[in-house]
Amino acid sequence: MFTTVLIANRGEIALRVARTCAEMGIRTVSVHSTADRDSAVSRIAGQSVQIGPSAPRRSYLDAAALMEVALRTGADAVHPGYGFLSEDPEFARICAENGLTFIGPPPDVMETLGDKAAARAAMSAAGLPVLPGSLEPVREDDAAALSDEIGYPVIVKAVAGGGGRGMSVISDRDAFSAAFRRTRAEAQMLFGDDRLCLERYLPVAHHVEVQVLCDSHGNAIHLGERDCSAQRRRQKLVEETPSPAIGPELARRMAEAALEGARAIGYRGLGTFEFLVDHGTGEFYFIETNCRIQVEHPVTEMVTGVDLVREQLTVAAGRPLSLRQDDVVRRGVAVECRVNAEDPSRDFAPTAGLLAEFVPPGGPFVRVDTHAYAGMRVPPDYDPLLAKVIAWGVDRDQALDRLDRALTELVADGPGLSTNVGFLREVLANPSFRKGTHTTGLVGRMLAPRRG
Repeated sequence: MFTTVLIANRGEIALRVARTCAEMGIRTVSVHSTADRDSAVSRIAGQSVQIGPSAPRRSYLDAAALMEVALRTGADAVHPGYGFLSEDPEFARICAENGLTFIGPPPDVMETLGDKAAARAAMSAAGLPVLPGSLEPVREDDAAALSDEIGYPVIVKAVAGGGGRGMSVISDRDAFSAAFRRTRAEAQMLFGDDRLCLERYLPVAHHVEVQVLCDSHGNAIHLGERDCSAQRRRQKLVEETPSPAIGPELARRMAEAALEGARAIGYRGLGTFEFLVDHGTGEFYFIETNCRIQVEHPVTEMVTGVDLVREQLTVAAGRPLSLRQDDVVRRGVAVECRVNAEDPSRDFAPTAGLLAEFVPPGGPFVRVDTHAYAGMRVPPDYDPLLAKVIAWGVDRDQALDRLDRALTELVADGPGLSTNVGFLREVLANPSFRKGTHTTGLVGRMLAPRRG
């Protein structure tokens, strides 16, 4: 097992990784920008090193600076968390070149799965169902012809995209050219790569993902599915397991497909295979793989009792899985809400400033993953996530009631700061959501009247 792990991230996930490392007797080194010098993780890590100014490109995205800190502090592994460099194959290669273990899949696997067109092609070859569309990057003329062939609406996506950015839904031929060029320019600006791929768009669908775990000894298991259909602009707001939208048989087929894809591509570590489920037909289609721990991983931990960060570390250290498929037993229902520092009355604009008062909720079967504390300054430079509030129940109604109660207890106040807690409670109370029949369009429909 590793002796020292560098945590190449910030916020709640850095704290989450540090805690499991502490339980395993692994020393940790955290890094922080000038904006995060008083971060919560810096108080529990074995050592904390300032890595640069607040701008992410000069701190958490600076691979050279991270390597310098890792080597200087005697780290033998790097945990990238999520976001930042967590799915960057070049960073994984740099780690290997410097004798460090990157806690994630092999660089070549990340490279394939990080390219949306290559991932579609690889999973299609492995037998996973994919939506009609391109299996390689397409030029505008070819994309237009393909759209005419498969039928509108279609969605164009940046090949190098992620996080719900760099994609556009195109409803008809007249709108195609302008939308394609706009998305290509956005892809170049965001990712430095203007290549696009295209697939048919499902206007009424459920977003369901499967958690897989694979070692380097040929073993692979799944830990069930999560439903992420409650999302705004393709950014997840509420996640839950099991999915209320699919039955056990469909869940089993999706899990088997995810494992088939993982084995075919030589996956190692913790990964998430994401699918869309057609609300009308019940058919499912692969959309992408996330080669890292997910923000929503706590709901899986709550129903399985499996520490996913511990499993990441164990697998990365070269050990075989500590679990067999039969050992994974899911009990009850877990639901998570992402509490963000943003103002719903201003189109969810991020808010920053002094968090003068912060009181997380508590009570039975409630978990809060957060780096926030009273007196902390919420910086404007990063994702506005303040906390993840997770509730478990013996059934979905109990879990939702418990989560709503927990959100009423949460206090997060400060000059100029707002949160989305009120809106999250509206989502939980929505009749469609409450019945579990909601699709990815739910939040958009809820917000439409407010936009006039």
